[in-house]
Amino acid sequence: MSSLSRELVFLILQFLEEEKFKESVHKLEKESGFFFNMKYFEEKVQAGEWDEVEKYLSGFTKVDDNRYSMKIFFEIRKQKYLEALDRQDKAKAVEILVTDLKVFSTFNEELYKEITQLLTLSNFRENEQLSKYGDTKTARSIMLIELKKLIEANPLFRDKLAFPTLKSSRLRTLINQSLNWQHQLCKNPRPNPDIKTLFTDHSCTPTNGPLAPTPVNLPVAAVAKPASYTSLGGHNPFPPTAASANAGALAGWMANASASSSVQAAVVTASSIPVPQNQVSVLKHPRTPPATSGMVDYQSAEHEQLIKRLRPVPSVEEVSYSASRQQAWSLDDLPRNVAVTLHQGSTVISMDFHPSHQTLLLVGSTNGEITLWDLGMRERLVSKPFKIWDMAACPLPFQVLILLIAHRFLCENIVSLIIEAFLQASIVKDAPISVSRVAWSPDGNFVGAAFTKHLIQLYAYAGSNDLRQHLQIDAHVGGVNDLAFAHPNKQLCVVTCGDDKLIKVWDLTGRKLFNFEGHEAPVYSICPHHKESIQFIFSTAIDGKIKAWLYDNMGSRVDYDAPGHWCTTMLYSADGSRLFSCGTSKEGDSFLVEWNESEGTIKRTYAGFRKKSAGVVQFDTTQNHFLAVGEDSQIKFWDMDSVNVLTSTEAEGGLPSLPRLRFSKEGNLLAVTTADNGFKILANAVGLRSLRATENPPFEALRTPIESAAMKISVSSVSSVSPVNCKVERSSPVRPSPIINGIDPTSRSMEKPRTVDDVIDKTKPWQLAEIVDSGHCRLVTLPDSTDTSSKVVRLLYTNSGVGILALGSNGIQKLWKWARNEQNPSGKATASVVPQHWLPNSGLLMTNDVSGVNLEEAVPCIALSKNDSYVMSATGGKVSLFNMMTFKVMTTFMSPPPASTFLAFHPQDNNIIAIGMEDSTIHIYNVRVDEVKSKLKGHQKRISGLAFSTNLNILVSSGADAQMCVWSIDTWEKRKSVTIQIPAGKAPTGDTRVHFHSDQIRMLVVHETQLAIYDASKMERIRQWVPQDVLSAPISCATYSCNSQLVYATFCDGNIGVFDADTLRLRCHIAPTAYMSQSVLNGSQAVYPLVVAAHPLESNQLAVGLTDGTVKVLEPTEPEGKWGVSPPVDNGLLNGRTTSSSTTSNHTPDQLQR
Repeated sequence: MSSLSRELVFLILQFLEEEKFKESVHKLEKESGFFFNMKYFEEKVQAGEWDEVEKYLSGFTKVDDNRYSMKIFFEIRKQKYLEALDRQDKAKAVEILVTDLKVFSTFNEELYKEITQLLTLSNFRENEQLSKYGDTKTARSIMLIELKKLIEANPLFRDKLAFPTLKSSRLRTLINQSLNWQHQLCKNPRPNPDIKTLFTDHSCTPTNGPLAPTPVNLPVAAVAKPASYTSLGGHNPFPPTAASANAGALAGWMANASASSSVQAAVVTASSIPVPQNQVSVLKHPRTPPATSGMVDYQSAEHEQLIKRLRPVPSVEEVSYSASRQQAWSLDDLPRNVAVTLHQGSTVISMDFHPSHQTLLLVGSTNGEITLWDLGMRERLVSKPFKIWDMAACPLPFQVLILLIAHRFLCENIVSLIIEAFLQASIVKDAPISVSRVAWSPDGNFVGAAFTKHLIQLYAYAGSNDLRQHLQIDAHVGGVNDLAFAHPNKQLCVVTCGDDKLIKVWDLTGRKLFNFEGHEAPVYSICPHHKESIQFIFSTAIDGKIKAWLYDNMGSRVDYDAPGHWCTTMLYSADGSRLFSCGTSKEGDSFLVEWNESEGTIKRTYAGFRKKSAGVVQFDTTQNHFLAVGEDSQIKFWDMDSVNVLTSTEAEGGLPSLPRLRFSKEGNLLAVTTADNGFKILANAVGLRSLRATENPPFEALRTPIESAAMKISVSSVSSVSPVNCKVERSSPVRPSPIINGIDPTSRSMEKPRTVDDVIDKTKPWQLAEIVDSGHCRLVTLPDSTDTSSKVVRLLYTNSGVGILALGSNGIQKLWKWARNEQNPSGKATASVVPQHWLPNSGLLMTNDVSGVNLEEAVPCIALSKNDSYVMSATGGKVSLFNMMTFKVMTTFMSPPPASTFLAFHPQDNNIIAIGMEDSTIHIYNVRVDEVKSKLKGHQKRISGLAFSTNLNILVSSGADAQMCVWSIDTWEKRKSVTIQIPAGKAPTGDTRVHFHSDQIRMLVVHETQLAIYDASKMERIRQWVPQDVLSAPISCATYSCNSQLVYATFCDGNIGVFDADTLRLRCHIAPTAYMSQSVLNGSQAVYPLVVAAHPLESNQLAVGLTDGTVKVLEPTEPEGKWGVSPPVDNGLLNGRTTSSSTTSNHTPDQLQR
């Protein structure tokens, strides 16, 4: 088929989709084989319509086309078979086995036999391979993820997964252009051509008499795309209609307010007659044609161009029709787990997360108070009770006027004080002043608060706990109902609405820029937005009217009725492509709808509300995929593309009947109000990690000047250090920096703002926390772990935090799990409860392949999948992949030589593994296809560390050659190589490990001679610490705590150090006597920790694996629950003593190699 024919098929597909010919669309997709509609495929799989799934696939591939196709059909038929077994429909299962699965027996007879044996089980989950099979819906979702990967990898689907980007109604536009061209060819063109058919070429019928109309000049370039189309067969397609009806989005709403026809706008050009600037937009009232033949009077061309620019780029209508493949998602993406519960003290009315620091939450309540919370620390950073800043902005009560009359009898200062007292008291006496809205500016530098009494107040946010009064405006007569920030003309402004039926726009000096009139009832909410460079505002009033405004004082462009005809709020999706509204009628019926922007009509109405509500429901959107509504004392969630409720949560109870809610920008946290004057924070897994990382990203704007100064080491501190003998080559790009207290304070700074935990009482001298006795910490020794013949060489917590996995030097892995019970209601790992040494019913051990391996020389390695289902490990032999439920070996690969020395799962794909090798190479291995995709070369000795950064899109490797290499994840090309700085007199040998900070930018580098922090975006060192004083032995292992606030380091003499992760200053020393018995300490063999692991959820819990095979879990004692506090930095003095310099010398700078 020719290229033009192929393109015509796409045009027809778009037309069928727009006209809702659903079956025809997918039939043409299948028969043509040009476009595989992944969204349609997903819907059918999720619905379990297996016959349609295979029928649709058959248009693109057959079972035996290639191995990808075979796997696709096998997964589908296997799922169909398992579902039949799950329904106990054995007859159907046998039918599927014989008719659908039999074809695969020729390729894998053993697998077919195993599938057949499932018929003999009362529950197929008794089979160890299927023991984790959940419910049908979950199983389909998991399978769908695999199917999508197979389809994308299948060469038969290449270039068939993306629909071309087309403007909406492209086929209609081409037809209209053709009609326009035909009309130009008419010998006697009429101003109002009457086209009745497309089956024959158009030609105007000549009129009688000599005075025929003059031709109309209608160049094809002037053809405008209509906003909406009627039937192509409709009569009179060319009556005069506003040419700007093609503007889409908001402009489409404007045009449709006049109910214009579709093809009507096709051959109309902008008028040459100017329109007076003060004239109300003819979008709502198109003019009738003038008497002069051949000329039609429309809006000015300038206004038309303005409206055209309102078209979204790209809009949902233009690229749409399920052209783009949607990312896989699951219910786990929704923040549904209660992570924090806080008490505000007054009913919470409005909440807003900081735009870039999602653990900062702004809260406004009914007592007029504004509070800034740090959710990670569970602390109020700032609380601002309502107070009038500027009395001149308030109307004077009658009593104050009397005082003014008596002014000449009283001292001026006394009168001023009395007036202020009268004003404050009178406002409070009239009625309680409540916050109606709080909001952050888009850049996070300003906070806006609207109140139920005519005022708005703006604060400047300078960071941490610094909210400064910026501006107070007497904005409206009566209450201010809503407030939002906008950027008209690239100027940050505040938009407000109120009981006086007005919308107003203010600059940040308090000057009123616009005053929009037109509502006939108090304005309830506003929604500023923009498409390209055009800014506009949607507003809703309590009579249910929706209006839209451009920043031009030309009046409302839209006048529509919201569902329910009462209080409604409008919101866009995060990417600005979809518009939603939610509200409640006076009768208590609630409505959640999606709007068709181009037509001003309701595109989708969501179901799932209870019949009557006692107030107005609130809603929010997140992740461009989900909607959430607070109703019936719970939070209900919808998929934007489905009208039925996706799921709901009661958030462990305590919610009011109509809870208010607000998502963080990333959608990982959800703030929900409670009935007891507080709020809860719901989180998904990512949100939970961010809450436990109490620091914020390293933005200077978050620090007050005092904090910034306190966090930098002053020049005087450097001068107090004894000189260090350093020889620097002339070509060296930098000079060596002195090491203070074992720390190299290079000038490159990525410090975080200080947390409340680190604020030190100046009246008390700081002291290093010394843990020297077991009574000073909580400790548990894991049962059955002592094995003097096998050292613990690798140690991991499970990602869920419920277990610990240890790999011994003998190649055997042990797993311990904590049970959920009264002593441990969370079921997470804890030092307060002894866990169980867990084994499957079969009694199998997870044992690595060690045949022919010298265990004394082997370098063990281990990695755990993100869902804790599989563990991959090696001890000098082949890499084994174990099922964590059954301990069975699923597969082995990478036979030595060379042996594998480090393993890391790709952060976005569990099938991709980075494998460091003994021969200094790194293999990028795809488990699914059993193939090495890339082999990376850059080190001189074995690989000892690998770490991925999704933020920087890089893989960092480290080796026993004291080098680090940076690799692009996209191309696997080497970007940079860095040699770490080894102290003088030390050999550049030994393993180097790398761990990324939670910000995915900073990186902890661990070597037996040092700890160092690097900025991975530049591979520049920020901090360095070398062993000294009480911690002078070589470092055996180190890692970040789960929130990246701490660094846990173990030493070869048994000591453990807990460091501040930003400054690398020691805050707690744990002596061997705190966790080892005297008999062990006095034994003939030195016992010390080889490895340390940090709990994934509890930032102050660590586990250590010792050389005698034991594993111990340590936590600080209550009530402090922390490993000391960070030492102060004060002119180089620490606890009143001059800080000592490191004994290292010849401190050469990092050497960068390209």
